[in-house]
Amino acid sequence: MYANPLNAYQTTAKKAMSGRELEAHALTSAAMKLKALQTTWDPENDGRYPELASAVQHNQRLWSIFQAELSTDENPLPAAIREQLLSISLFVDRQSFDLLAQPSLAKIKPLVDINLAIAAGLRGSAAAEAA
Repeated sequence: MYANPLNAYQTTAKKAMSGRELEAHALTSAAMKLKALQTTWDPENDGRYPELASAVQHNQRLWSIFQAELSTDENPLPAAIREQLLSISLFVDRQSFDLLAQPSLAKIKPLVDINLAIAAGLRGSAAAEAA
């Protein structure tokens, strides 16, 4: 039994999601973690670096999973789309490493924007498949 009804709902909702919906949810969640840091950024206080590192590393792990999946021959996406997504994932890697090396508010925004844009595209695809 779940102590918190919200946790029970979230667990059930995740089980009912399609692969694309789950990917969109993961990207949005990672973007929101980064965006939360973006909205409370204080360049004078680097005490939040552990939070930044955690959010960036979470996003990197997510994109590493995508990279691995996109690199397989069994991936059903057309080669051109896989190549474009792999190119984006390499940008995410470079941007993440740069952000961790030299934290800056301006370096968070592209990661948030990319995640939200890909998530929106996945949701559009998931909605089209359901129709």
